[in-house]
Amino acid sequence: MMMPMEEKEDLESDEEIPFSASATRKKVHPFDSEINIASHVDMSKSWILKRIQMGPLRSIYIVLIKAKINMLLPFGPLAILLHYLTGKHGLVFLLSMLGITPLAERLGYVTEQLAFYTGPTVGGLLNATFGNATEMIISIYALKSGMIRVVQQSLLGSILSNMLLVLGCAFFSGGIANHQKVQVFNKAAALVNSGLLLMAVMGIMFPAVLHFTRTEVHFGKSEMALSRFSSCIMLIAYGSYLFFQLKSQPNLYSPVDELQGGVNDPEDSDDEEVPEITQWETIGWLAILTLWISILSGYLVDAIQGASDSLNMPVAFISVILLPIVGNAAEHASAIMFAMKDKLDITIGVAIGSSTQISMFVIPFCVVVGWCMGQPMDLNFQLFETATLFISVLVVAFMLQDGTSNYFKGFMLILCYLIVAASFFVHVDLEKDNN
Repeated sequence: MMMPMEEKEDLESDEEIPFSASATRKKVHPFDSEINIASHVDMSKSWILKRIQMGPLRSIYIVLIKAKINMLLPFGPLAILLHYLTGKHGLVFLLSMLGITPLAERLGYVTEQLAFYTGPTVGGLLNATFGNATEMIISIYALKSGMIRVVQQSLLGSILSNMLLVLGCAFFSGGIANHQKVQVFNKAAALVNSGLLLMAVMGIMFPAVLHFTRTEVHFGKSEMALSRFSSCIMLIAYGSYLFFQLKSQPNLYSPVDELQGGVNDPEDSDDEEVPEITQWETIGWLAILTLWISILSGYLVDAIQGASDSLNMPVAFISVILLPIVGNAAEHASAIMFAMKDKLDITIGVAIGSSTQISMFVIPFCVVVGWCMGQPMDLNFQLFETATLFISVLVVAFMLQDGTSNYFKGFMLILCYLIVAASFFVHVDLEKDNN
């Protein structure tokens, strides 16, 4: 009679064992069954939390606490306090930079979450637009203050940072992580972006050449009129590019793995296609983060000149090198992450696509906004800055023309960025002397 009873107990206990339990197990002790039941309850709770509409506390945790970069968030309020309590502009500037950096990264994250609900077409446009929202907000505040050179140099620095530093670090880290194979990307899409960058260089170069050769019909007025006309043309060209990319020829921008019929990516894509916050929460966070970035940007712009004097650092170096690092925090992190996962098409879209949007949309947009504000914002970025942009675009275009990537290409792009940074550190002192 004992044996049948033991067999019944074993059968009953086996029904409570989760599916992951080993089939070779014959006896289940009470303590083990309690652990299994507890783990099963925890799994069911986590599953319920994912299925239930996520509340505001969970949303706050995911957006403001979960990421390690959020440890820099308190520096923003601290910068505002120091602005009113002390006159140390250098410290206010550095703390404002540290405070905006996690906000820019979180803005990129929330935009990616919104893309899950809007679809890849609208999501890609939103990602590119809000990815450059920090640069646009800083530029508009600087335009209000009449700091036209800061606007020009910060936008130029953002293009250089995306093309050389962000893409270089992505190629380098991706090449090291995938050293056993050659990384490839969609060459056709990269060449279209390179062509747009060269068109932007043409629009920026002609006003500068016209000014410095003194061949204007009306000195000063012709340069401004050409800049405003070229800005409108560049905005039309960027709108046509969006239509071409999103509606007319979307297959041209398909990843290489899809074109080749890759098999290894579906599992990764399934894991990524799970939003962590709801659609209305993403819209709310976009508004909150954009507002907070705009507030901190005002203090950041006000402290630039004082920081330049207190830190003995040229304004152009701050504008071209330091400010873009803040605005490109989201692009830098995501580009490296995707490159290490061997998703170079997304990396190219983040780095080169962001440079294309700044050169073909943000810069002309700032010219039009300055026109409305009565500020003489133009496309004359001076000869040195224009030449730097032209050479950098050529270097990147040659790097992208074969559709492959390796760590040496990334290393060369990083070294090019170091040369650019050093040259701007020297260039500002010469410009001050001329003024």
